Amino acid sequence: MSLAIEESTRGDIVILTLGGKLTFRESDDAFDRIRALGAAGHSKVVLDLRHVSYVDSTGLGAIVGGYTSLTKQGGALKLVNPNMRTLEMLAMTQLNTLFEVFERVEDAVESFATRARSSSSTSSG
Repeated sequence: MSLAIEESTRGDIVILTLGGKLTFRESDDAFDRIRALGAAGHSKVVLDLRHVSYVDSTGLGAIVGGYTSLTKQGGALKLVNPNMRTLEMLAMTQLNTLFEVFERVEDAVESFATRARSSSSTSSG
């Protein structure tokens, strides 16, 4: 099964909804899409994983690569609804300390606004 990637936007935030498996065969597609978004100036990305049935280490590497690419540009990559196995992989690799993980897309989107408000109040204080 190939990886399906649907793109939508909410303001300046891009939501990528993935479906299928994120493995060594499909990981380049996900990484290239995230990197292209960053190159186009879209540095706030939500990765909705609720329809992803399986992520292997290469797929996880693609997510980390996307995160690194966006954070170098001052952006962020947030994860939504990864399955239990993916959560366990994040914990085993201690990547759960790197990624913000949410149950709902709306919460991930709102977290960008919360982060912006707290950053501006910190810098003006």
